[in-house]
Amino acid sequence: MNIGIVGYQGDVSEHVEILYKLSKQYKRDIDPVLVRDKKALTYISGLIIPGGESTTIFQLLKEFDLFNAIKVLAQHRLYVMGTCAGLILISKDDPLSRVRGMGLLDVKIKRNAYGRQINSFSETIDIEGIGKFKAVFIRAPIIEEVGDVITMGKYKDVPVIVRSERFLGLTFHPELTGDTRIHEYFIEMIGRGGYISTPRRVWNVEEFV
Repeated sequence: MNIGIVGYQGDVSEHVEILYKLSKQYKRDIDPVLVRDKKALTYISGLIIPGGESTTIFQLLKEFDLFNAIKVLAQHRLYVMGTCAGLILISKDDPLSRVRGMGLLDVKIKRNAYGRQINSFSETIDIEGIGKFKAVFIRAPIIEEVGDVITMGKYKDVPVIVRSERFLGLTFHPELTGDTRIHEYFIEMIGRGGYISTPRRVWNVEEFV
């Protein structure tokens, strides 16, 4: 199974390492694919949009014609996980923000709501289907409103991890803990959709975008 990671900026290598660890630990055929252009989308069944500078990642996605390509493929059957900045990018579009949302997850986001990087912190939260997990919050957004999604975990009664049928969104950074369980959960979401391995082409991207 090929899992793409948007590879411009942010915690890219950390997600790659988690996926390699998961592949080795569970003896699964999981291959990370750095996504920097539309061609890379051709061979992936799932995509991770990492944390980082949401404005920078958004601008690069637009520059390389990936923003709309990801959005359209996700509306068909591409699975997407967004962490921190990645969640902002897959949430509802906020016309007042410099960062456009793809509208994949029915949530409204407030950027950098926990303060500057100096205000970063970690907290153990209880996540449905996963258990207790050390969540690392770095310049994290807040989920202000939830619509048609399932809230899997909260911090101080505020949702911090939500999902829908094909999409998983987190305000924190699971890739910084070395704990593979959230990534494993995402892999299992894809597997339930019928994707076991992807050595072959998954998409003819030009048919969709």
